[in-house]
Amino acid sequence: MNGAALVAIAATIGNFLQGWDNATIAGAVVYIKKELELGAAIEGLIVAMSLIGATVITTCSGTISDWIGRRPMLILSSIFYFLSGLIMLWSPNVYVLLLARLLDGFGIGLAVTLVPLYISETAPSEIRGLLNTLPQFTGSAGMFLAYCMIFGMSLGSLTSWRLMLGVLSIPSLLYFALTVFYLPESPRWLVSKGRMLEAKQVLQKLRGREDVSGEMALLVEGLAVGGETSIEEYIIGPADELDEDEEPSADKDHIKLYGPEEGLSWVAKPVTGQSRLSLVSRQGSLVTPSVPLMDPLVTLFGSVHEKLPDAGSMRSMLFPNFGSMFSTAEPPIDNEEWDEESLQREGEGYTSEGGGADSDDNLRSPLISRQTTSLEKDIVPPQSHGSILSVRRHSSLMQGNAGEAAGSMGIGGGWQLAWKWSEREGEDGNKGGFKRIYLHQEGAPGSRRGSLVSLPGADVPTDGEFIQAAALVSQPALYSKELVDQHPVGPAMVHPSQNAAKGPTLAALLEPGVKRALIVGIGIQILQQFSGINGVLYYTPQILQQAGVDVLLSNLGIGSDSASFLISAFTNLLMLPSIAVAMRFMDISGRRSLLLTTIPVLIVALIALVIGNVFDFGTVAHAVISTICVVIYFCTFVMGYGPIPNILCSEIFPTRVRGICIAICALVFWICDVIVTYTLPVMLSSIGLAGVFGIYAVVCVISWIFIFLRVPETKGMPLEVITEFFAVGAKQAAAAKHE
Repeated sequence: MNGAALVAIAATIGNFLQGWDNATIAGAVVYIKKELELGAAIEGLIVAMSLIGATVITTCSGTISDWIGRRPMLILSSIFYFLSGLIMLWSPNVYVLLLARLLDGFGIGLAVTLVPLYISETAPSEIRGLLNTLPQFTGSAGMFLAYCMIFGMSLGSLTSWRLMLGVLSIPSLLYFALTVFYLPESPRWLVSKGRMLEAKQVLQKLRGREDVSGEMALLVEGLAVGGETSIEEYIIGPADELDEDEEPSADKDHIKLYGPEEGLSWVAKPVTGQSRLSLVSRQGSLVTPSVPLMDPLVTLFGSVHEKLPDAGSMRSMLFPNFGSMFSTAEPPIDNEEWDEESLQREGEGYTSEGGGADSDDNLRSPLISRQTTSLEKDIVPPQSHGSILSVRRHSSLMQGNAGEAAGSMGIGGGWQLAWKWSEREGEDGNKGGFKRIYLHQEGAPGSRRGSLVSLPGADVPTDGEFIQAAALVSQPALYSKELVDQHPVGPAMVHPSQNAAKGPTLAALLEPGVKRALIVGIGIQILQQFSGINGVLYYTPQILQQAGVDVLLSNLGIGSDSASFLISAFTNLLMLPSIAVAMRFMDISGRRSLLLTTIPVLIVALIALVIGNVFDFGTVAHAVISTICVVIYFCTFVMGYGPIPNILCSEIFPTRVRGICIAICALVFWICDVIVTYTLPVMLSSIGLAGVFGIYAVVCVISWIFIFLRVPETKGMPLEVITEFFAVGAKQAAAAKHE
């Protein structure tokens, strides 16, 4: 995790530069206006040109990053920052300055859009929220340090605005060096392009360990967009505890998993007759949530976190060491002889990552391993009454009497990745085939009695350890329809490189799960921009002036311009500890919980500002109330509504379309930013300060309702599982509407 944290810190220098630029242009424009004798329109254009540049570059940044990678775009961002700093340092006239500001906007747009995406794709799920709050922290830190620099320069007799702006090129050189020589490419992007060996090496560097087989398999599964996914529930217990007196029969669906201790094995039994139940089956149907108008996805995601074991957010309690079991079962063969394709795979394909020379050929599929693992060498098959699955010693192949087998591995957040092969037909008449399963433990092991016993068809003994696990079951990403049509023998796979040329498509954007995620991402970005942060920033100097801060500073010999810079530095300094608190709780309380907790505080602060401006409490009381409300608003905003929209947008989209979807959300962000910035003066002149803050309070109320009804909790969940939940939830909700 240290490797992922250092990479995230290096990447967020781009956000540091954004904060630095926002502060320096706010200070420099005071001196630019005096020297170049600019009108209000040109002055506003100089400030807004970076917004225009960010908006323009965002329209294509996502598509290009899906094409050439995340790292080259971050390198390009650092180049834009550096060039703009040099040109601003030189700029002989306003036109050159406008060009420099446009290039600066290009760098800002790339950094703001792609840094959260890059961090989400490189960070472990357990600390993804913490690391993705770093852009907010470094951006505020950049503004604080820049305002301190401007304040110091403003105290001198000669203040150069060119030097203020040109200093940007110095930290941008550091950013360029880190992006070129230190930052690796996103392993998820590498897998999407079939560059398996590079992805493995990057993951080993990020995780600080050699065995990354489990995560490699997860990244491959993340290549799928859409697909038919069912939600099933299993009862899992020791092989000798479940149905000891019952012989295995062909009509039973069993999956056998092996634990970390010698001779310990687990059997997974689907709950009879509930093959498509949701995780919230004990609380109500997925498509009939308990709260009217609530998106079923919110209930679906919430049920996972409600049932998460105490240690589940860091490591599964059920199979703690399954990351080393990088093997998948081979099914029993219907025919005596392998077909030609299977013989070729037996001879040269699916070599273990741990054996032989590393190459993309040896990583033909990270899901299949024929290399004996140390764990399997030590396993002694239990002598039970006709075990469901038997293990051939010194081989990773597991063959089943019931026609099914599975291999499993931990993927973080209490989830396990497994595969099974079934020769039997299901109730829907479809042939079982090769299936991928995401398993999630719903209760702690060691339970001896409880509600699980009463589940229909559970057939669980009241004595002994057993666990209920939920499962997302779907076709593997590399088990393509074209391959299925060839009727292969065994779990045949295609290499990711064979699908790499496909890239993101319009059809993928129209998948129900992707559309639902876009609604969440776009909605929360719009509401965040109209929730009042720009208005409060605009009003802060006026509030502090009324509070008498400027008089106090003038008595100390500090001029009005210098005083405003110092006040802005102080405001940003207050934000830093608040963001640090958010970083601490982002992966504990969760994104949704933080939003639902902090937005009411924003509403109260805005209502207090409205009351303070409508009623006359006296100058001193008004100044005190306004100052307290503004400080509370700032500190609360950066704890929740500031960083979380970008965090959510970087988590909820599939790998193949993540870049373009995040770009769409970022484009909405910048457009709304421009609208709010340019409409604020008009609104102030027409409806006054109280009216503006009243509108912001109403928007915050709407935000809370939207988040409560539509935004799910994503803390601690692997990205691939999040997107799978969106897909299955959206499709089941759509199916319910047509019934």
